[in-house]
This record gives sequence, structure tokens and C-alpha cells, in this order.
Amino acid sequence: MGFPAQRLRRLRANESLRSLARETHLSASNFILPLFAVPGSKIRREIRSLPGNYHLSIDCLVEEAAEARELGIPAVLLFGVPEAKDELASGSYAKDGIVQEAVKALKHAVPGILVITDVCPCEYTLNGHCGIIRNGYLDNDLSLELIAKIALSHAEAGSDMIAPAAMLDGQIRALRDALDSHCFENLPIMAYSAKFASKLYDPFFKEGTQSAVSFGDKRTHQMDFFNSDEAMREIALDIEEGADIVMVKPALFYLDIVYRAKQEFRMPLAVYDVSGEYAMIDAAARMGRLDRDAVMLEALACMMRAGADIIITYFAKQAAKLLQRNELSAYSHIEYKALEQEPVVAR
Repeated sequence: MGFPAQRLRRLRANESLRSLARETHLSASNFILPLFAVPGSKIRREIRSLPGNYHLSIDCLVEEAAEARELGIPAVLLFGVPEAKDELASGSYAKDGIVQEAVKALKHAVPGILVITDVCPCEYTLNGHCGIIRNGYLDNDLSLELIAKIALSHAEAGSDMIAPAAMLDGQIRALRDALDSHCFENLPIMAYSAKFASKLYDPFFKEGTQSAVSFGDKRTHQMDFFNSDEAMREIALDIEEGADIVMVKPALFYLDIVYRAKQEFRMPLAVYDVSGEYAMIDAAARMGRLDRDAVMLEALACMMRAGADIIITYFAKQAAKLLQRNELSAYSHIEYKALEQEPVVAR
């Protein structure tokens, strides 16, 4: 039965009706906030390419995590920016490393926050690559030993979840075996399962972790962005090896992958709304080209609609504040607030 008996606009007439009929819901409880830990004290240095995000000494990191928790954000994802680097990434698994010390401080000072730690050597190597380089090529199996050491050091420091990001073959099995054999069988793994070789990471590597590669690129281990079936194979292997949560990265440019992953695997699914995606929206808004809050929330809602359960995003605090203030009982409240003060006219 069609028009005029069916009028789909009936449920769009006002915000209460739109909210009642909404299919996808966005909440601060869906967010993970990335944080960058640096040595020192009283350091809160804005990252130029990611305005509103900071390099934080541990004392300031604790304050940032506490604010996130008050906003309803359940988790943070920690990245370390060390003082010194070497070819073996030895700082990545040091007991007194920046991430290890940050985990201890967060678990003590903000007990309600879920502390997730990124497991990748790239921030700690001189060359910026995600493992051990042999003859100009990333040695997969030697690098598995390295990331297992990193994961164990994070677990011993008190990490609530580890998130291996290197896209090495067999990394989930290697980490699961290492954790289980050291009595961390209950520590979950959030796998960067379908991580594409994207230039959208540039703000993160160049200024966030200050770990841009000194030669070559990461296309021998990160995925070709032309491929979709390969992403499903990567996710299937991670699940088989013991991943508890799988991830698609980047998010907004890869919603077809997100949708396929949810439909095919029905696993807890995270997306990483990466630095370049954040930077584009923020820069366009600063130029007056678009409404930052409205586009931010539309983007996050689209990730959820495609199938994401979890969104790692630099927008987490800003979005949570909007939600908390009820300026967005639904995203369309922002977009249409002015129109709803006017008489309704046909458009």
C-alpha cells in the first residue's frame, strides 16, 4: 500500500517523533578516547594537526581520563611518545616505559576507566616501522616476538585490554599464546583486523606519535585499500586466532567494509575514526565551510548505522558533551533547531 495511505513524513514532523522512530542510536558509551602520553610533568601540549587533542604528561593524562569518565566515555586507548628510540624498540616493553607508567597511574587514579593499550613498536623505533627490519623488509616472525613482549609488559602494568596494531600475520595467535601462558587468559584482545594502508593516518604519525617512517611505507603489511574480500579474510583469521573484538581502520571512508564485517561475522566490531578524518572535518569547520558539530555527529552516527559497536575517535569528548547537554537527544536537533521555530512549509 503506497501514497496517500503511507506518508513516511508523518514520523518526521517533530523531534519527538523522529527520536521515537530512530533506528540507530549514538551514546558516549560507544566511544573510546585516544590519548597520547609523554614523559615529564604538567605538560598539556596541543597537537597542531589534531586541535583539541594533546600530548599529556601522566599527571595531566589522569585529569583528561577522569574528565572523559565523567562524560560517560568508558575507555581510553593509550599511545606512548617516548623520549628515546632505538632499532629494537626497547622502550616499548620497558617496565618503566611511558605507557606502562601511564597504565599504573590511570588504574590507581581513575578506577572506573577501561584502559586499552596500543601494542605496536612504531612509536619506539628510529625508522617508524611496526617491527624489526631485516634487509629492508619487515621481518614478520621476529616482530611477533617483539609485540608479544610489549603485550606482556602492558598486561603486567595492569592494562584492561590490548590492541595490536601492526597487521602482522599470526599476531593474534602469538599474543593469545603469550598472554595465556603467563596467566593473562582473561585479558581481551581488540584486533586491528582490517587496517588499510591509508594516508589518512598522517596527522597521527607526523605529530601525534611523532613516528613517521624514515624510509619506504607500510604497504607490505597494511592492507591495499582497493580490497574488500581480503579484509574479510583478515578478520576471519583474527577471530580464529582468538580476537575478542575486531576492528576496521579507517572508519568513515570504509563503511562498506564495516557493513560487510558486521553482516558476515556478528562479532563485537570497533572502528577507528582516524586522525585524517578528524582533521578534515575540523579544518573545514574552521574555514566556515561546514557546521562542525552537526557533521561530526552525522559521521559518528553513520559509523554506528553501518554496524560499528565501538568508535575510537578524537571527537569523543566533544560528542559526549553534546549528548550530555541534550543538545542532541538526536542528531537532527542541531540541524533543524532553527527551522522548528518557523512555520512548517512544504519543501
